[in-house]
Amino acid sequence: MRNFALIGAAGFIAPRHMKAIRETGNNLLAATDPHDSVGIMDSFSNNVEYFKEYERFDRFVEKQKRKNPNDRIHFVSICSPNYLHDAHIRFALRVGADAICEKPLVLNPWNLDALHEIEVETSKKINTILQLRLHPSIKKLRDEVSDHTNMKKKIVLTYITSRGNWYNYSWKGELAKSGGLVTNIGIHFFDMLIWIFGKVLSYEVHLSSDRRAAGFLELERADVKWLLSIDRTDIPGNCNAKSTYRSLTMDGKEIEFSEGFTDLHTESYSRILDGNGFGIEDARPSVALTYSLRNEKTILITGNAHPFLKKTATLCGNSHTS
Repeated sequence: MRNFALIGAAGFIAPRHMKAIRETGNNLLAATDPHDSVGIMDSFSNNVEYFKEYERFDRFVEKQKRKNPNDRIHFVSICSPNYLHDAHIRFALRVGADAICEKPLVLNPWNLDALHEIEVETSKKINTILQLRLHPSIKKLRDEVSDHTNMKKKIVLTYITSRGNWYNYSWKGELAKSGGLVTNIGIHFFDMLIWIFGKVLSYEVHLSSDRRAAGFLELERADVKWLLSIDRTDIPGNCNAKSTYRSLTMDGKEIEFSEGFTDLHTESYSRILDGNGFGIEDARPSVALTYSLRNEKTILITGNAHPFLKKTATLCGNSHTS
């Protein structure tokens, strides 16, 4: 059994990490978050040392390190806001633990080089969660594409996940802290696309706002039209539909991957504990792409535009041109 500490215990994604720690037979020993709405921890363990102040958490982890080797923290799971990931990964390695960091690993590609240097210095490992690579439908699609490497595919990706106005007022709505929609919402999908269809050859940005982003990617084995949205009214059908809509079509055929996400963090942890986690170089292509996309000027819509941008849509009774 290995000991875990968790940074960002009040965050949306933190319960999946708590569940993964428990289901892999390990011990969540300590957690920190400046927001004290962390009662969800009781669903997984009643013995977690919680610290509202990061400095007290730091002191506790250091004390554990200097006690019996069996008491030290072996892994630090990081679910903090995106712009803090770099600092919290450094903390994990400095206290002699491996890091398990939520997406995105960092916001800027050059930060990856600095983290690699610390990995070498400490002989500790930085792991990240790229769970779509573990989804059965996605793995099957990758196998199918690799069997037809000479046939360039036409891909349309649409991901709409409803978020209220709070999103814009939180750190997630601040470009410098979250990386914007392409990073905070889209990075898993961009990683998935690059993993399946090869490296990025060119890209365009057709729409970039605080609620929607869209563009075009030319990959080695696919041309991709993509759309990300946090606006519920963009979900096809009536307003009472599910709060999340995922669609991935390849050459006009729908690829089903809307279900099967709930256990992927546990599988990710199992791989990490076996020494097979995704690391810095796995994360690099999507970190570099999302950095480029959020710093690219929006161009006039071309023939490569996502279908959503080419029509006047009537969604939930409101007509508008996107």
